[in-house]
Amino acid sequence: MHIFTLLASWLTYDVFGLDPSTSAGIGLHFFIEDTSKILVLLVVLIYMISYLRASLSVEKVRDYLQGKNKALGYVLGSMFGAVTPFCSCSSIPLFMGFVSARIPIGVTIAFLITSPLINGVVIIMLGSILGLKFTIMYVAIGMLLGIFAGVVLDMFKAHRWLQPFLAKAYLDEESPTKTTAAESVAMNHQQRHAFAKNETSDIVKRIWKWVIIGVGIGSFIHGFVPAQWFEENLANGQWWTVPVATLSAIPIYTNASGVVPIMASLIDKGMPLGTTLAFCMGAVAVSLPEFMMLKQVMQYRLLGAIAIYLLIAITITGWLFNAFY
Repeated sequence: MHIFTLLASWLTYDVFGLDPSTSAGIGLHFFIEDTSKILVLLVVLIYMISYLRASLSVEKVRDYLQGKNKALGYVLGSMFGAVTPFCSCSSIPLFMGFVSARIPIGVTIAFLITSPLINGVVIIMLGSILGLKFTIMYVAIGMLLGIFAGVVLDMFKAHRWLQPFLAKAYLDEESPTKTTAAESVAMNHQQRHAFAKNETSDIVKRIWKWVIIGVGIGSFIHGFVPAQWFEENLANGQWWTVPVATLSAIPIYTNASGVVPIMASLIDKGMPLGTTLAFCMGAVAVSLPEFMMLKQVMQYRLLGAIAIYLLIAITITGWLFNAFY
């Protein structure tokens, strides 16, 4: 990514004339380098992923999941959530479709929880900013959170806590589950290109502002917040910093795309990995605005169960990472 570093250096030090030893110079260089790198990678790789996904039929996935045993279904539901580029709000229609198809509620919950935490965009950004090892760890954690949530909520028969119209569809033996012939028609090259182009445009339009905001916050932390502050207050990994970080993220409205640059800056400043993970995963998975959207399809009891599960699971994850990394 040397070209992005050169671009940032030219703009920051030659065009804007900032001193590379000042906070403003450091922060602006970080902002330009990461923003340009992330946006270019997003456009290129989202197009490639979308092109490959062009023939993926959600209805076929639904039918496939319905016919599998629950253990495999949890894993497949979580995997499907990981490869679909949706946040919680855009996952709601798919969630409703899965429920109407009478796929076990735990499998559907596994998809719903994993989807905002992991997607192709997040994997691209994590890999480019924090490296392969951290990306693999993050993906594994996100999928495990979804799988375990599915198991637990299936045990409690969580379909009882869906909104009545959706619970009725879940229990309806005559609910449609088969795809039509038109739905299974394969796309040709031009159709795949059109699909990939439209999806790339749609995703980038939806997330570019969060990338800018996230990188902007990360740049401020990188340039203006002294590393000494993190060393004195958070770098020792005190046990209470993890639950506080998780809870403090609840009011934040962002998605994983916007939170990755913040995560990178916090780690760079010496904030423990577990505390950083807890804050960033809490902002994505347990944010108040996301749960207000999910109220469309869930009763408060189910929303509360998911929130409590995620807060506990994310806090434990943070403690474990602080202890062993």
